[in-house]
Amino acid sequence: MKKILYIIVILFFFALLLKGCLKQDMGYDDTPRFSDARPLDVIEYNFAPFETKTIDGADYLVARGEVGKFGGDFVTSTIGEGPKTFNPFNTNDATSAQMAGLMYDGLLSTDAFTGEVTPRMAKRIEILPDNLTYIVELRHGLKWSDGKEITADDVVFTYNDIVFAGYGDTSTRDMLYVEGKLPTVEKLDKYTIKFKTPVPFAPFLRNLSMSIAPKHIFKPAVDKGKEYFRSFYSTTTKPSDFIVSGAFKLKEYIPAQRVVYERNQDYYVIDKEGNKLPYLDRWVMLIVGDLNNDILKFEAKETDTTTIPGSMASRYRELEKNSDYTLYNLGPTTNTSFIIFNMNTRKNKKGEFYVDPKKQLWFNDENFRKAVDWAIDRDSLVLNVLSGVGQPLYTAESISSIFINDEVAKGHPQDIEYAKELLKKSGFTLKNGVLYDKHGNKVEFELLTNAGNTQREATGVSIKEDLSKLGIKVNFKPIEFNTLVNRMTNTLDYEAAIMSLTGNPLEPHSGNNVWHSNGTLHLFNQRSDDDMKSTDKILPFEAELDKIFDEAKIQTNVQKRKELYNRYQKIVADYNPVIYLYSPVNIVAIRNKFKNIYPTQLGGTVHNIEEIYIDK
Repeated sequence: MKKILYIIVILFFFALLLKGCLKQDMGYDDTPRFSDARPLDVIEYNFAPFETKTIDGADYLVARGEVGKFGGDFVTSTIGEGPKTFNPFNTNDATSAQMAGLMYDGLLSTDAFTGEVTPRMAKRIEILPDNLTYIVELRHGLKWSDGKEITADDVVFTYNDIVFAGYGDTSTRDMLYVEGKLPTVEKLDKYTIKFKTPVPFAPFLRNLSMSIAPKHIFKPAVDKGKEYFRSFYSTTTKPSDFIVSGAFKLKEYIPAQRVVYERNQDYYVIDKEGNKLPYLDRWVMLIVGDLNNDILKFEAKETDTTTIPGSMASRYRELEKNSDYTLYNLGPTTNTSFIIFNMNTRKNKKGEFYVDPKKQLWFNDENFRKAVDWAIDRDSLVLNVLSGVGQPLYTAESISSIFINDEVAKGHPQDIEYAKELLKKSGFTLKNGVLYDKHGNKVEFELLTNAGNTQREATGVSIKEDLSKLGIKVNFKPIEFNTLVNRMTNTLDYEAAIMSLTGNPLEPHSGNNVWHSNGTLHLFNQRSDDDMKSTDKILPFEAELDKIFDEAKIQTNVQKRKELYNRYQKIVADYNPVIYLYSPVNIVAIRNKFKNIYPTQLGGTVHNIEEIYIDK
C-alpha cells in the first residue's frame, strides 16, 4: 500500500498527541472520590493492527480480543423519547445516529486504541502520488443481512445518489466540499472504487467512515424523491424490512420503551478461531425518561452499563467494592456543553421574523453576549452540577481535542461588575434590579433545554440565577428533546438554549457543519433550506470562520492546520456566538460478567461490541 507523506505525518501526529492526551493529568486522578475508578492512563493495551483472514473466498476482519462465548443480551439505556429515525442518512441527533449507525458499517473507521484510520468494510486503501486519488478495495464476499453480496455498486450509489445528491441530512456532503466541488466516486471493478478530490484534502480519509447503503434496498426510495426518502426506514418500518451490514439488526421497537437488536448472522468480523461474531444474541436499549431513571435501572440490575453522574460518583465508588460492576474513568467527555442565542435576523416563508426584532438586537450585540459569558459562574456549575467531577470549558474544542487552543482554554473567572460595564457600553441600564435596553425594553428571554437531562436542567437554573444579577429575566423551560431539536434546526423559532454537541478530538473538520455559515448545525445563525445558498445576513466573524475551515481542510501541514484551528477557537471566544460551560469527566460502570472490555477515551467501553461476550 502506497502512503503519501502528508497522510503519514498527520496520522503519526494524531497518534502521538492522542497518546499524550490519554496519559496527561486531566484533573481527575487526584480527586479523592475517584481513587478507586480505573483511570485509563494506567490501562495499557498492546493490540496489533487488524488482520484479514480469507475463508471460502470471503475476506473476514479478525477481532483482536480473546476468543469468547456465544449467547446472552447486553442491556443499556438512553434518555429522552428514543430515536426519530433508523435511516443513517436522515439523522441529526445523537440518539438516532447511534441507533441507525449500529446497523451500518463504513469503509473505514478510527482505531479506538491508536486514533489512526483503519480499514473496516474496506480491505485496503491506496493513496496515489497525486495526493488526490484514493483506491479502495472492498473485502470480497461481504454480505448484506439478506444474503446479497456487498459490492462497489453499493458504495458508488451511496455517495453519488444519496450523499452527493443531497438526500437526508446534508452534513456529510457539506463537509466533503472542497473549493465548491465534491470528490468524484467511480467503480473500477466489482470490489474496487476510486475516489478523487479536487485538491489535497487533509480530513478525507476520516470521512470514509460513513455508513454504506444497500443499493437494492435504498434505490427505490431514492427514485421516489427526497420527500419520500425522509420517511424511509423510519421508526414505523417493520424490523424485518431492515437490510444491514453491521453487527446487529433491528428486531423490535416499542416507542418510549425499548429498541431491541439481534445479531447479524452474516457479519464479516470473526474471532481468532474463525467463529462469526458478534457473540451476543441481542443488544437491548431501554428508553428511559431521565438520568435518574437511568441510574435506577442500573441499580435494579435491569441494565448492564451506565454513565455515572458526578453527584453519584462518590457513592458508586463505595458500592463498587462489593458489587458486580467496575467503574472506568474515561477522562473528559468529547461533548461540548454550551448556551447559545438565536442571532437569526431572517424571516420565514410567512414573512415573519424567527426572533422578536428587539431580541435580535440583544442577541446580535457583542457586548450583550460577552456580558453573559462573564456573568456565568462556571466554577459553581462544575461544583454544584457536576459535583466537582469535571472542569470549566471555554473553548469550542473539547478538552480532549489534540487541536485545543491552550490559551483560550484557560478562560476567565466570573466577573459580574465587568459584565455590567459591557452592558453599559451598549446602552443597557439597570433600574431597580431590572435590565432595560436603550429603547426602554425590559430584557427577558426564554431559555430551553431538553427535559429529563437533570444536569442541563440544573445548569439552566444556575444560569438563570447568574443572569438575574445583571437584571436579566430568564424564563427557563425544559422541553421534550425531539421538539427542541426541531425548533433549533427546522422551524428556527427559539431564543436561547442549553445544548451539547459531540466533537471529534482528532479532527476539528467534523465541526464544519457547526461553524461554516451554510452548515446544517450552524445553530446561532441558521439558514433555512430555502436560503441555504444565500450569503445574506452573514456576519463578518462568520465569514472569517468560513475562510478558516475552507483553508484548514486543504492544508496538509499539521502545524499550519493547528494555527488555523487556534484562530477559529479565538474568534468563537471573542465573539461568543456559542458560550461554553463545562466538561464532565466520563465515568462509566459496566457489569463484570462482560469480557473483552477494553475501555478507551476515544471509543468508550463498548467500541468493540461485536467481540464482547458474557462469561457464564
